[in-house]
Amino acid sequence: QVQLVESGGGLVQAGGSVRLSCAASGRDFSSYPMAWFRQAPGKEREFVAAISSTGINTYYADSVKGRFTISRDRPRNTSYLRMNSLKSEDTAAYYCAAAARIISTQAMSVASDNYWGQGTQVTVSS
Repeated sequence: QVQLVESGGGLVQAGGSVRLSCAASGRDFSSYPMAWFRQAPGKEREFVAAISSTGINTYYADSVKGRFTISRDRPRNTSYLRMNSLKSEDTAAYYCAAAARIISTQAMSVASDNYWGQGTQVTVSS
């Protein structure tokens, strides 16, 4: 059974940093891209960042480009999202995603058949 478990969320001050982790199990995801999405209260879930299977290619939403960094540890089936210079508008539940099939990094932003974690809350106080 595939399981994605996020960790690392919490309360952080504006301008601060936090690193989220996503541990995947139940399947070897080393050949598949992984991604992070977020959903703020009253809003639809939105794409944040994706990383290719090799870790070489990354893709970011414009709203986080230059502030967030996605990475992965392939042997550990784990992805990370380092978030710097946090703003109040970054407050959301953050969800890890892993591709269910071989697709491009950019395609992760719109794929509808990803595996999903349960989410971890990040609250940025101003």
